[in-house]
Amino acid sequence: TDTCSIMSWGYNPYITEKSPYHGAYLAVVESVSKLVASGADLKDTYLSFQEYFPKLGKDPKRWGQPLAALLGAYRAQKELEIAAIGGKDSMSGSFEDLDVPPTLVSFAVTTEDIPHILSPEFKGPGHPVVWLCPEYGPDGLPAAHSLKEVYRTVLRLRKKGKLLAAYTPTFGGVAEGILKMGLGNGIGFRFDDGCTLDELFAYSYGSFILELTDDKETIGLPLGVTTDGGDLVWKDQTVPAAELLAAYENKLEPIYPCNIAQGSGDIPTLSYESDAWKRPAVRTAKPRVLIPVFPGTNCEYDAAKAMAAAGAQPEIVVIKNLTAPAIAQSMDYVAQRLAQAQIVFLPGGFSGGDEPDGSAKLITSFFRAAKVKDQVMDLLKNRDGLMLGICNGFQALIKLGLVPYGEIIDTDETCPTLTYNTIGRHQSRLVRTRVASNLSPWLMNTKPGEIYTVPISHGEGRFLASQELVEQLAKHGQIATQYVDLAGQPTADVRCNPNNSVWAIEGITSPDGRVFGKMGHSERTGAGLYRNVPGDYDMKLFRSAVEYFA
Repeated sequence: TDTCSIMSWGYNPYITEKSPYHGAYLAVVESVSKLVASGADLKDTYLSFQEYFPKLGKDPKRWGQPLAALLGAYRAQKELEIAAIGGKDSMSGSFEDLDVPPTLVSFAVTTEDIPHILSPEFKGPGHPVVWLCPEYGPDGLPAAHSLKEVYRTVLRLRKKGKLLAAYTPTFGGVAEGILKMGLGNGIGFRFDDGCTLDELFAYSYGSFILELTDDKETIGLPLGVTTDGGDLVWKDQTVPAAELLAAYENKLEPIYPCNIAQGSGDIPTLSYESDAWKRPAVRTAKPRVLIPVFPGTNCEYDAAKAMAAAGAQPEIVVIKNLTAPAIAQSMDYVAQRLAQAQIVFLPGGFSGGDEPDGSAKLITSFFRAAKVKDQVMDLLKNRDGLMLGICNGFQALIKLGLVPYGEIIDTDETCPTLTYNTIGRHQSRLVRTRVASNLSPWLMNTKPGEIYTVPISHGEGRFLASQELVEQLAKHGQIATQYVDLAGQPTADVRCNPNNSVWAIEGITSPDGRVFGKMGHSERTGAGLYRNVPGDYDMKLFRSAVEYFA
């Protein structure tokens, strides 16, 4: 399918505190406008509300707050002809003399075809940008007939291919929108001479900032033009891009640090190239892939989908652990299925809730059971099978010793490990990884030096090992991938190396390359994903595995 879900929300506590009626109405407008800015046409849009108010008691004014909010939200539903189909409310948002502000958050949801989706960041310099506004009534709220006409105009421009980006202003008005639209791609902006600061910083709910392909559309008010360099220019005043980005990112840095300093010194750029891979004696066009699911595993469907798309036959096996007999039964079944499989794929997740003593402990205990261990080693040593561990699965491979040693062993303090990210918390983002070695059959459709973008999501991804061991791994081509910066250089910069792994290591292999562990979720690929983040997301891991057995 090429249909995707679009979800948004709307709420301004400062407005709702002054008038719950206005705040609720505008919450609906904001949530719906965000859908329109994403490319939706609202034909099947629905709402859901989250209400939260101070404890009511016997105070008539307090009772009036939720009533006013519901009336405002009801009016918005009637005028926009969009219904709310559910919600949740709470009237106990008070503690002693502290009260929450009156709260009605509007959530809007609809579906749209992937090719129609718009992203908000400016796409390039030299493009005209206009401000499309509805009429506002004497109560300060958008006039419904005008607002719906604005929505239709945005939809018409999107269908004509005239829109490059769209944004609907919220807290900070147009000024905030222009800033956020420019930061991602480092695009600057020169405001039209007719723009006033009062206009740029005022609330303007239901309006749209539109980056157009050309200036042939005579709509809205001219806001200005996108420029190179990232600076914002209003009349004779310029705010440098670097200052804007620093102010934007550093506001909460002392409280919730994101751009910490980590690592030091140069990291070697590794290259180890293979051009031949020993194939298994017994070939098969559709290799069987065993995907065990432990409590906390959450990537099994992505793993199975990726393997099936490459031509393999995935089998998801849920490990039962409620009772000792259930665990024994699961071990028997996994051992039986291992004897029939050609590939084992340990997917990501939080096995056992990342229990004390480190994540993946549950998985390693299971695989150390004699009957399971024997079948794994038979698969790898006698049947030339493959094994892959991603994220939590990589952690299990490390703790088992399967990487970098190719054997299930009793690991000790001399062995490599994956430990907590230096930043001290979970990291979730897109990173760039460089192929350092294609020794592994999993990487036989890649070349050293190729760079792939991959999503990561982990709290314990920092690869640590002794200098001597790391040098040995590099010498034998077992360091498969490294985190790199935008210039393609291995780095310890937390924006590119999210865990501070030694030598920027993202993935390693066994000595023969047939066991591969990596932190990045290479299985999370597919048409329509990451549309506004350029990069090559397909490392061809799964196609390579299937071709290995063909």
